[in-house]
Amino acid sequence: MHPSLPSKFEAQTVASPEGAGIFVRSAGAGPVVVLLHGYAETSDSWAPLAAELVKSHTVVVPDLRGIGRSSRPAGGYDKKTQAADIRAVVLALGHDRTSVVSHDIGIMVAYAYAARNPDKVERLVVMDAPIPGIAPWDEIVRTPALWHFNFHGPDAERLVEGRERIYLNRIWNDFSGDPAKPDEDTRAYYAAQYALPGAMRAGFAQFSAFAQDAEDNKIFQQTKLTMPVLAVGGEKSFGATEAAVMRNVAVNVREAVVPGAGHWLMEERPAFTVALIRDFLKEQTAAGSAG
Repeated sequence: MHPSLPSKFEAQTVASPEGAGIFVRSAGAGPVVVLLHGYAETSDSWAPLAAELVKSHTVVVPDLRGIGRSSRPAGGYDKKTQAADIRAVVLALGHDRTSVVSHDIGIMVAYAYAARNPDKVERLVVMDAPIPGIAPWDEIVRTPALWHFNFHGPDAERLVEGRERIYLNRIWNDFSGDPAKPDEDTRAYYAAQYALPGAMRAGFAQFSAFAQDAEDNKIFQQTKLTMPVLAVGGEKSFGATEAAVMRNVAVNVREAVVPGAGHWLMEERPAFTVALIRDFLKEQTAAGSAG
């Protein structure tokens, strides 16, 4: 079966002032947590975490601009603009302060969100991706395995059209610690999502915005984040480098490495990863009770 959020999650589309319609699902009660997914996936990737957190939290799960059931505008794929999309979602649902959990491209949006709204983020979880412009970004982007960072534009779109599964398989396989993950049903589901009209153009735009993201992040970096940050890397992927990245932009960083996992933490080691995040967020509720 392909991943999907529990049926209790209610869906709506929020109009972002930045010119996108952001599809979002939410459910639960208690402290608010926003889950930001990554590339080659959609918000459905959060299914194992959402099912656990909804027991104790209000869980907000958007599709990023251009991905899944959100709209695919021509521009606005820089992460600072996408952070404004997410702020519009949070406010439209009647919330203000939240925790944010993020993976892959989602961590770049989450960092921009936390940097733009530092007093609105209780706790931040970032999982297994670099942040444009933040060391060791310059070394990371020279890694041949990250060829797809520079693969975008009309010619790339034409090459991939009708071959989305071949392209996505390469990404899933290259960054997995377990070649069987993501599984076949999951791959087929996401490949169909990315084969929809305009979806690959919008997906590639996430990468073509990296130069702008790097410029924005160098400005954001001048003011360090102060909220507690959990930096998670897969042992066979970013590992401890995730925490090294975050220590350049935040003062309160906890490091965690998921043993045996590559990049796809929700697919490869869901129980371990969910427990890490649940326990980190639980400290916030305990602190709130004590206060």
